[in-house]
Parts: sequence; C-alpha cells; structure tokens
Amino acid sequence: MDVLNLTSRKRETYKVLLDYSVLWECALGIAAITNTPIINTLDQPLDYWDDIKSSLSKELLDHLDYVERNNTWKALLQLLHKKRFSDLSEFESYIMDVPDNDLKFICLPFIGMEFQDIRYKAALGEESALNEMKVLTSDNPFYPRYIEFIGRSDIKHLKRHLIGVMNGWYKTVIKKDSYKFNTILRTDYETKKEMLEKLTPEELVEWATGGVIYLPEPSVNDVLLIPQYIYRPWNIEADIEGTKVFYYPVANESISPNDRYTPNNFLVLKYKALGDEIRMRIVKLLYEEDRTLHDITNQLNIGKSTIHHHLKILRAAKLVNISDSKYSLKRKAVEILSKELNLFLNR
Repeated sequence: MDVLNLTSRKRETYKVLLDYSVLWECALGIAAITNTPIINTLDQPLDYWDDIKSSLSKELLDHLDYVERNNTWKALLQLLHKKRFSDLSEFESYIMDVPDNDLKFICLPFIGMEFQDIRYKAALGEESALNEMKVLTSDNPFYPRYIEFIGRSDIKHLKRHLIGVMNGWYKTVIKKDSYKFNTILRTDYETKKEMLEKLTPEELVEWATGGVIYLPEPSVNDVLLIPQYIYRPWNIEADIEGTKVFYYPVANESISPNDRYTPNNFLVLKYKALGDEIRMRIVKLLYEEDRTLHDITNQLNIGKSTIHHHLKILRAAKLVNISDSKYSLKRKAVEILSKELNLFLNR
C-alpha cells in the first residue's frame, strides 16, 4: 500500500557518547582470560595469556577460576557504569560502601525498563522474581546461571571477590603498562571524538565497531562507545538503563599513535575489496537491490564459485551483508569511505 507522508517529524535516532578508562580495560582482561572457548580467537596469541597466567599468584588464579565459573566479570562491568571512577581505589571504595541490596541490583543484568521491578525484587532474593528473570533471559548463554548466582550469593564474599580480582589483575597486568594502555585508549577515543562531528550516529557506530549496524530502538536514547585493546578483535555489546554499550576494538593506528602512516585495517580492506572489476560490478548490483548468489551469478554470467569468492572478500571488508540467502550492500560503509580516507590523510 502507498503511504502519503504528511508528517514533518524526522526518524528518531540516538546520541553517541564516548568514554575510556583502564578500569574497563582491566575488567575486560579478566573477562577475556576466563572465556576459554574464545581465547584462541583473540588478537593476543595464546603464549601471551600463558605468560600472564604463569605470573599470577595462587590467590588471583583462584579468583579467576571463580570468575570463570560464575561470570563475575559482568558484575565488574555493571558496577563500572555507575559513575566515572578516577582510579582503582575509588572503585574499590564504592564497592565496599554500596548497600548490599543495591549492589545486587546493579550486578543483575538490565533487561528492560518494564522489568526493573522484577530486577529489584530479585536483588532482594525473592524466589519468584529470580525465576522470572531467568525465564526472561533464557536465550542468553549465561544470564540464567549468573542471575541465580547473584541472587543467592553472600554479599560480603562477593564484595571481597570483586575487589580481590580487580585489584590483583590491575596490579599484576595493567599497572606496569598503564601508560601504554592509557595512550592507546585515549588516542582511539580522540579519533572517534573527531569523527563524531562528521558522521551520523549510526555511521559512527558502524565505523567504530568495524561493521556493526545498530538501528534506533525504543527506550534507547544513547549509545556509549568504549574503546578496548585486550579483547580485540571482538565487539562486546551490553545494555544499561537507556543506553546501549559497545566495548569496541581499538583501531590499528591507535596502537601506534606516533606512526602517522599506519592506516586503519578496515580502511585497507575496503579499498582492497573495491580494487577489482568483478567486485565493483557486484557492488553496483547490490546498490540497486538485494540479490541472491543465483541472481548475481546470472546477471554477471560468471561461475558461482568465483562470485562466492568475491562476495566473501566484500563481506570480510564489512561492505556486504547476507541475510535469508540474500546479499545486501552496507551503504553507510561505502558512503563514509571518503571521510575515513580524509581522516587518515590529515592525521
């Protein structure tokens, strides 16, 4: 059905916020080393993690084992969002001073404004509320067990654990390289801040995360972008009240900030992907409309395996998506290419 548009309202979007801190880097490092299934997919090689483990005290290793069993890295991240902590001691004091039920409420995951009362009752230990939260989060791989753990945990023991693991990891892993971490995070933060004025919120999120398309959602007013080095190349997505959070991997050029000639890895991949006649023809076809592999093959009269190979390159460069067997062009990724190049040239 055709629609006659008589409204002057623009489609609502979100506001992008930026922040960085070595405390988030600390909590994400704890999350990374205890996430055994994905640790071999991280940019840092396994030898790096083995070397760290060999330098840790028995007490810290016990804390990390506790993190791996109960996913308490999530509690650390939730707590870090309560205010802008200037240093580790302020964060530790906050954990010690926050009332017991408030701490449990903060640690429990935010699952929507309409469920805040259930979350509050679960923090008080109400059995029915805990069970309802577990049902509501049943599609998440760890939330139900984590909710059960937070709801039933001894608060004094939980506080000692959170402070112990954060303090131990910071002093053993972060502190000696704090200047390096701060420089990398600040450099990436400043770059994204510069582009904040040049891109739309949706373009900035897609560019910063290396391809995540996040469309506006009801009740989400802000998107918070937090650069992280330790969990590269992964993006970690989270929700807090009214805000979507992306802990995104810092760009290559932020790791070597004094080298003005190091381009962003995705910028290189995009231009390499576009530097081929067949792939340019595919891009134009997908610019016109979404198409299946069969459609593209017939249109270009080229073998299916060859087209599939070219599509794989375009997808790796975050220029093309596939959904329901149809390929689509990520238009924003193409449209901001000139701005990305301009940013690199003028560094």
